[in-house]
Amino acid sequence: MDQEENRREWGFYEVLSDGTDHKVKRITVYPGKRISLQRHGKRSEHWFILQGDALVTLDSGKHPMKQGESIDIGVSRIHRMENLGGCNVVFIEVQTGSYFGEDDIERLEDDYGRV
Repeated sequence: MDQEENRREWGFYEVLSDGTDHKVKRITVYPGKRISLQRHGKRSEHWFILQGDALVTLDSGKHPMKQGESIDIGVSRIHRMENLGGCNVVFIEVQTGSYFGEDDIERLEDDYGRV
């Protein structure tokens, strides 16, 4: 099955699995880019780094991360992924909760005018 790439200014993602109790994405963030500072009201996320040097914001903390490391993001926790290196950051995002739609994103800061 071919996966559709969802392109954004910061990179792109592919949905690998979309069930009633989960969603799994493979997300690529380009060098020097970052996703919006955001939170979700109906889902938690688990991020597993496959490639690159990342900086994850989780609430008021900053967490440098590299290949093989992971972090859990609970419901309503403020979070962001930043690419600090010279190559793409690639990570797997496993969502669990009651709803997985893209409209369950509350953007608090955004480099691309989407707040």
